[in-house]
Amino acid sequence: MATTSDIKKGLCMHYKHDIYIVTDFQHVKPARGPAFVRTSLKSMTNGKTIDNTFPSGHKIDVVRVERRNFQYLYKDASGFHFMNTETYEQIFLEEKMIDAHQYMKEGLDVEILYDASEEKPLTVELPQYSVVEITYTEPGEKGNTSTNAFKPATIETGAEIRVPLFINEGDKVKIETATGSYMERSKA
Repeated sequence: MATTSDIKKGLCMHYKHDIYIVTDFQHVKPARGPAFVRTSLKSMTNGKTIDNTFPSGHKIDVVRVERRNFQYLYKDASGFHFMNTETYEQIFLEEKMIDAHQYMKEGLDVEILYDASEEKPLTVELPQYSVVEITYTEPGEKGNTSTNAFKPATIETGAEIRVPLFINEGDKVKIETATGSYMERSKA
């Protein structure tokens, strides 16, 4: 059993008959009254985020998780298919288990978090950045660069992102997978 002093980002725990991961936390010591820990918890089963406050010293039930490397293969009616890069075993997961699935392209290496005690996949973590190709965008107007102007563009996965005016069809760009925001033009 752990206590609230062990809470950190990425910690998985049993709470209210579900498994949650800590996405944010803050230790608070008010001038009057006891200390407490304010947390933001994300459910591993349904993806909902809740805010909760634990009194300082409260016991929490930590879930031991393992990170395993997988490669995204394809999507069909049954879900998203992944292959373990060590054992070549294939699994499929439902859409609700994957954040920002619209930015995943075939062949992308991801990490899948497993509940070590039950050998059950919990969630998929994408790499922080991904290089994608622009499949459609309107041409930019010359001379319209006095401000940070952006235009919509469709990437190879079918998702729409916002890119600077100088980006054209066929260009490869680096995006942040958590938000889908443009980072830079890629040389690859």
